[in-house]
Amino acid sequence: MKAAAFDYVRGATLPEALEALRDGGAGAKPISGSQSLGPMLNLRLARPARVVDLSRLDDLRGVSETHDGIRVGAAVTHADIEDGRHEPLRHAFLRHVASGIAYRAVRNRGTLGGSLAHADPAADWPLALTALDARLELARAGSSRVVRVGEFMLGAFTTRLEEGEIIAAVLLPRLGHTLRWGYYKLCRKTGEFAHASAAAAFDARTGLARIVLGALDGPPAALDGLARDVAQGGAAAATPQAIQSAVAGAMPEADSIDRRMHAAALERCLAQVFEN
Repeated sequence: MKAAAFDYVRGATLPEALEALRDGGAGAKPISGSQSLGPMLNLRLARPARVVDLSRLDDLRGVSETHDGIRVGAAVTHADIEDGRHEPLRHAFLRHVASGIAYRAVRNRGTLGGSLAHADPAADWPLALTALDARLELARAGSSRVVRVGEFMLGAFTTRLEEGEIIAAVLLPRLGHTLRWGYYKLCRKTGEFAHASAAAAFDARTGLARIVLGALDGPPAALDGLARDVAQGGAAAATPQAIQSAVAGAMPEADSIDRRMHAAALERCLAQVFEN
């Protein structure tokens, strides 16, 4: 199938693109890498009256260091991160996550902001960036606001984005050599979305201690109690019983097979933490 007819707009600047989205109202959709919206258009699952192209806006493709972290434009691609094209993003954790997303053809086009805005529960970046306690800069014509990644996704394919609003940037904490991390997902074959996934990040310098479970029915689930215990007790606190209990608390309605898969992903994720 081919997409239903729509008006195509490419703003020369970010303010122009945001004005085009505002003027299009509920019938306008932003597009960048087109790895999510593109197939939905072709299958006619989405039928916007106007599509606003953000892919070539310099304001969304830059990466810069700030006084407290890193500002990453939402149109930076997974391949940009995987290949280390931006020096501030050459951290092993980010490159590990990026390199495991789908296939190279998808990574060449797919964007950081697009993945977050699509809000697939099994996607990589919502999980990984929740573990880092990153924030999102949301922009609309005439205003902007900041929300935490962990509070952005409300449910499967549902976010806090309002009409005419886009993700302009991801605000990462500074990632140094003191960060200990883990990221593991279980897939039936390479390139598929995860059936179970987990991410963890600990930094004694900043006090960061996060363990997050992904590939659930809704947003990633933070395992705060287990994270606190591991931060205090190290590997000794990550017992099979503690892991199983944390998983059961995060997904009480799941069946035993699903819980075992998530427990396995979490166990392997934490093993990476103690190795890194």
